[in-house]
Amino acid sequence: MASTACRNGIVQKGNSKSSSFKSRPHPSPSLGSAIRRSSSASYAGNDGVPGRVRVAVRLRPRNAEETVADADFADCVELQTELKRLKLRKNNWDSDTYEFDEVFTESASQKRVYEVVAKPVVESVLDGYNGTVMAYGQTGTGKTFTLGRLGDEDTSSRGIMVRSMEDILADVSLESDSVSVSYLQLYMETIQDLLDPANDNISIVEDPKTGDVSLPGATLVQIRDQQSFTELLRWGEAHRVAANTKLNTESSRSHAILMIHVKRSVVGREEDLSSEINHASHLIKPSKPLVRKSKLVVVDLAGSEGHMLEEAKSINLSLSALGKCINALAENSAHVPLRDSKLTRLLRDSFGGTARTSLIVTIGPSPRHRGETASTILFGQRAMKVENMLKIKEEFDYKSLSRRLEIQLDKLIVENERQQKAFDDEVERIHLEAQNRISEVERNFADALEKEKLKCQMEYMESVKKLEEKMLLNQQKQESNGVIHDKYTGEEPGASAAEDIAEIRKLLQNEIHMRKTAEEELNKLKSRLGQYTESGSCRDAEMSKLHKTLEDETLQKRKLEEEIVILRSQLLQLTFEADQRVNSSGVPPPWDIISRGFPAIEGSAETLKMQKCLERGEFGNTFTGLDKHSQFRDSGNGQKAPITKLFEQVGLHKILSLLESEDANVRIHAVKVVANLAAEEANQEKIVEAGGLSSLLMLLRSFEDETIRRVAAGAIANLAMNEANQELIMAQGGISLLSTTAADAEDPQTLRMVAGAIANLCGNDKLQMKLRSEGGIRALLGMVRCGHPDVLSQVARGIANFAKCESRAATQGVKSGRSLLVEDGALPWIVQNANNEAAPIRRHIELALCHLAQHEVNAREMISGGALWELVRISRDCSREDIRSLAHRTLSSSLTFRAEMRRLRIEF
Repeated sequence: MASTACRNGIVQKGNSKSSSFKSRPHPSPSLGSAIRRSSSASYAGNDGVPGRVRVAVRLRPRNAEETVADADFADCVELQTELKRLKLRKNNWDSDTYEFDEVFTESASQKRVYEVVAKPVVESVLDGYNGTVMAYGQTGTGKTFTLGRLGDEDTSSRGIMVRSMEDILADVSLESDSVSVSYLQLYMETIQDLLDPANDNISIVEDPKTGDVSLPGATLVQIRDQQSFTELLRWGEAHRVAANTKLNTESSRSHAILMIHVKRSVVGREEDLSSEINHASHLIKPSKPLVRKSKLVVVDLAGSEGHMLEEAKSINLSLSALGKCINALAENSAHVPLRDSKLTRLLRDSFGGTARTSLIVTIGPSPRHRGETASTILFGQRAMKVENMLKIKEEFDYKSLSRRLEIQLDKLIVENERQQKAFDDEVERIHLEAQNRISEVERNFADALEKEKLKCQMEYMESVKKLEEKMLLNQQKQESNGVIHDKYTGEEPGASAAEDIAEIRKLLQNEIHMRKTAEEELNKLKSRLGQYTESGSCRDAEMSKLHKTLEDETLQKRKLEEEIVILRSQLLQLTFEADQRVNSSGVPPPWDIISRGFPAIEGSAETLKMQKCLERGEFGNTFTGLDKHSQFRDSGNGQKAPITKLFEQVGLHKILSLLESEDANVRIHAVKVVANLAAEEANQEKIVEAGGLSSLLMLLRSFEDETIRRVAAGAIANLAMNEANQELIMAQGGISLLSTTAADAEDPQTLRMVAGAIANLCGNDKLQMKLRSEGGIRALLGMVRCGHPDVLSQVARGIANFAKCESRAATQGVKSGRSLLVEDGALPWIVQNANNEAAPIRRHIELALCHLAQHEVNAREMISGGALWELVRISRDCSREDIRSLAHRTLSSSLTFRAEMRRLRIEF
């Protein structure tokens, strides 16, 4: 038995054209192949290149369960990697030996498995051949690990799918070539689209002439980079059917099929064929540009163990049909039952067709599963006997030829326009040069005239100056002649000087007298100061006593004023409850709730002693606010609401002063009163003018009490409804304080108040950049950690307000560039919650998506983030007509969205 199995492997190996996985066919061109390419679409040659199915074995290491359960037993498999053999033990003294193209131990790396098994197939696909890489084996032996591992945590663990796309993208030119992907699963004999889960029943279409199999209903996605391909794989894996089996907790219960379509233009092919044909015959015209279309199919087969009876029957049916087809091909049977299963119909080109195929069979070492291991090995042995005929499919690329001619025509037009423009520019240059020369001559002439004029003026000024100097000399001569005349007449010039000296002496004596008088006065004052100093020591003691008594009285007065405020509020509360009991038979006064996104501060309405109420932090119902359509109305006996009375009797400044009280209960009571007053628009301006906004921000900054922070944030949210107050809040650092509170708070009600305040600020066009720079958007997104529907609703409202302002700014031409929401990473959360069960959240998110999509620069990132599908859903299924119409208009007006929908074949 052992020798027979070994001979089978050796004989099969001898029959193959090559025993290496790395053989890469390069058929040489011939005259016959050049002539055959004159038709619109044909295969390169009739015979093709023969290529056997290559089979490799990969052994999985023992898992934790097998390590414990099979601790006393040896592995049922022994690998001889140098000889590429595998021994399957029957018992301790007998075993069967099998030979494969490659044998991988449990320590083999993902990179080596890819380079030996899949890379030759990928290279063939890049040369224009179809290729298939398939994994077959028992459940839990590592098929999905080998093929579909993404390698997010460890890049060295990337599977064949990821590495294949890396090599394809590295080799193709995205300017002239294209790469597109379909990702499917075959579950319960039904082909389902993993990229579009709603497309769950795709039909198979066969070309009656060529026998090619296609899936026209499958989603085909254009791939431009590796990251988008990885995201598609992750999306598809999330929708793949999996179940918990005995051998694997997350076993794939469907056959996964990844199809990579590569379309490449043959560079330089036209010239080669032209020279080829010229040597053979002068009657054949030169060939036109060619395009090669190839396809790489990566198949992850499901294991035979099913989660349900029908599921197991379906899996075993497709695997059994595949085994029958391989047996028939290995035995050169006249009939191959390809139509017994959709799996065999899809793989008809992989076994016995025109594709280059590599099969990797995965096995486990446990002796308990020896039967499954033997069945897997025999499947691989039979597959090694299958011969394929590799063919290249080439088509004339009329589109490329037309595009090239159009480009050439465009170049000629551009060159003609360029030459015409150069001629016009030269004429314009000569004209300007002539004008410049004329202007220069005129300017030089004007400069010469100006210089001559200045020269004449300077000469005139010099003449005037000389005349003035002569006149001064004449005056000096006349004065000197007058002095000489005085000397001769006998007058003494020193008489006036003697009079001046006498006057100065008189002034000096007066000054000395005044100084002596001042010194005497100073001595008198010093003596009196000494007397006052002796009596002042007694007065200081009396003054200190008076200061202390005054401070005590001031403190007592402050406490009395606080008690008066509290007693007044208690009296008003008792009056209000008495009125309610008197009017209990009638309709109670309509105490409304704040409808601007924030309920009033709630609490007990019981009227116990004030101290007990303060200790519980209540009096909430006394300070409820009104919505924007109602006012405080009088009760049945004509008295006003308690909040209004308290406001009128106590005074706003006194209430705000209580915010700084040392008593925590008084402080909580005061901030509740301010919050309820701020709910009424008529009071907001008075509160801000009296410094209430600064006091509320101080409470957020200084106190860690959760109640104070919650109520203060609610009051700030009410004030933020006014546009003027919004600018004041931002100017006083309110957004930074709200962001800090959002990061520290855990209570859902506190987070709701903070989120509402930031949401109101998001609706101001002038504050967008500052709001974002101070962390407002990140603070909103950070609060989604709470998960409370009310908090999420306020976050969604803020994002919708911000997106609306951005859309308005972009429409007016004020803003350009990507959305700040997209830059701060809000798009994934928006897409994730676009179909939220809560209507308020869903409505705000739908509005935000529509506003973001109105700016064309956001379209690409929204498409890659999955927002296009949500926009299509909104335009079709949204319950609100205005939002549905807005989504429809946005998709219709965006060239990028329309092009993407045409590419994805989305009807719109």
